[in-house]
Amino acid sequence: MKIMVMRSAVLAAVLGGALMLQGCLVGAVVGAGAAVVGGTAKATGAVVGAGVDAVTTSDEETRAKREREQREHEREQRRCEQRQRQGRDC
Repeated sequence: MKIMVMRSAVLAAVLGGALMLQGCLVGAVVGAGAAVVGGTAKATGAVVGAGVDAVTTSDEETRAKREREQREHEREQRRCEQRQRQGRDC
């Protein structure tokens, strides 16, 4: 029973600390804490780390999104110009 309480306290501390961190650091901290706590916590740590990583955006992802949006805008501009040449509205 004492081991269970100890594991729960460690898990709570790790998850509480993880909420204060940002980005990929969360996965590393939670993963390390999960290794100490045990098998069940590993799954929880992986889920928490993946969830936080999913809501953060890296510079590369931001750049790729910006480039994709620029290409879409240019494509729409070309379509609009083509419609105008044909005498139609955009």
